[in-house]
Amino acid sequence: MAEQQEQQAAAAPTPDDALGYEHARDALLEVVRQLENGGTSLEESLALWERGEQLAKVCQRWLDGARARLDAALAAEEDAGPGGE
Repeated sequence: MAEQQEQQAAAAPTPDDALGYEHARDALLEVVRQLENGGTSLEESLALWERGEQLAKVCQRWLDGARARLDAALAAEEDAGPGGE
């Protein structure tokens, strides 16, 4: 049951889905910086970690989408054959 809830949560859109790659990456870098600097309570550290996980997923979706577009473009180029026609 917990696995099903986790899958549903992973598939559900979040406000972070509207973030562009660069924005999500920069926000993730800031989270990492805060965690590395320390000085936060356990609760704050856990919240930062969770936020970082969300941002990492957004970045991964962008990268996966870019890879899919690149693969599709390369496949289309190969299908066109020699001379690009």
